[in-house]
Amino acid sequence: MVSLQWCGCADDSVKAVNNYQKAKTLWITVGLLAIFFVAEWSVGLWSQSLSLQADAGHILSDITALAISLLASFLAQQPAKKKATFGHQRIEVLAALLNGLGLLAIATFIILEAIQRWQHPAAILGIPMLAIAVLGLIVNLLNITLLHPHTHDDLNLRGALLHVIADTVSSIGVIIAALVVHLWDWWWADVAISIVVATFTGLSALPLVQESLKIFLEYAPESIDPVEVEISLKSFPGVVQVEKLHIWAISLDKVMLCANLTVECTTIQERDRLLNKLKTHIHKTFNIAEITLQLTSSQKPSALQIHPLFNQDLVFMLSTRKTN
Repeated sequence: MVSLQWCGCADDSVKAVNNYQKAKTLWITVGLLAIFFVAEWSVGLWSQSLSLQADAGHILSDITALAISLLASFLAQQPAKKKATFGHQRIEVLAALLNGLGLLAIATFIILEAIQRWQHPAAILGIPMLAIAVLGLIVNLLNITLLHPHTHDDLNLRGALLHVIADTVSSIGVIIAALVVHLWDWWWADVAISIVVATFTGLSALPLVQESLKIFLEYAPESIDPVEVEISLKSFPGVVQVEKLHIWAISLDKVMLCANLTVECTTIQERDRLLNKLKTHIHKTFNIAEITLQLTSSQKPSALQIHPLFNQDLVFMLSTRKTN
């Protein structure tokens, strides 16, 4: 029986720089949103605009979500120790899940408020509503520019970006509503835009919640088909059977694989060569960095030329570490 564990990790210095840039971006975003929240909430109360008040509530949730993201990013950088053998990377996934659930809650709240406003309409000041909505659009576009480059491999920051995108759409909707209210005094436009914004907010949150739950439930990533992985392993000469194949994600960019393989090898050297071929093939084909394979020979111990002084249940551990 042979076990292989191979761990591929990014260079620590590169990770440190990336983490610093992410944290800096989040702090700038939080600062801009906090300043805008005070302005939008104040103008929303003054102008009697439901869409402005709803968007201000959304901004407040964004500030909370980004604060959670900052905390999660800090904790995720802490090294694996004691009982946290995988580290704290899933804290970022938890933060993303909370962000998604928060978006769904906000969408529900806005729709309920819109229904009440429809039943009890109020006079709305269109010009102040328009001015603050334009300012909100500028702030949100700036935040999207800051966040987008860091979201490709970070589910947590992707959740924060979704919040800001939802705010951007909300700002556009409020601008349209403000123009309609000012030009034609159609107060119902404010309510209608609020419902549209709430619907978009809820729909944008569903993929984030779904992807986060899949990681927590330890599903295989969408990009990797376990059946294809099994067929690929069986295609190697010497591999007789593949059992207990498990593929799961610790975080969005960290996928793990483990499996038990029955192999036909006549020598220890042949087994070692097969292990190296398997690990290289899995990494290059499926982009899985952390691999644990347990190989059990179908041959008798004597056929593998094991020295008689060793126990027939000898386990040979080979660990290699891939340097990115």
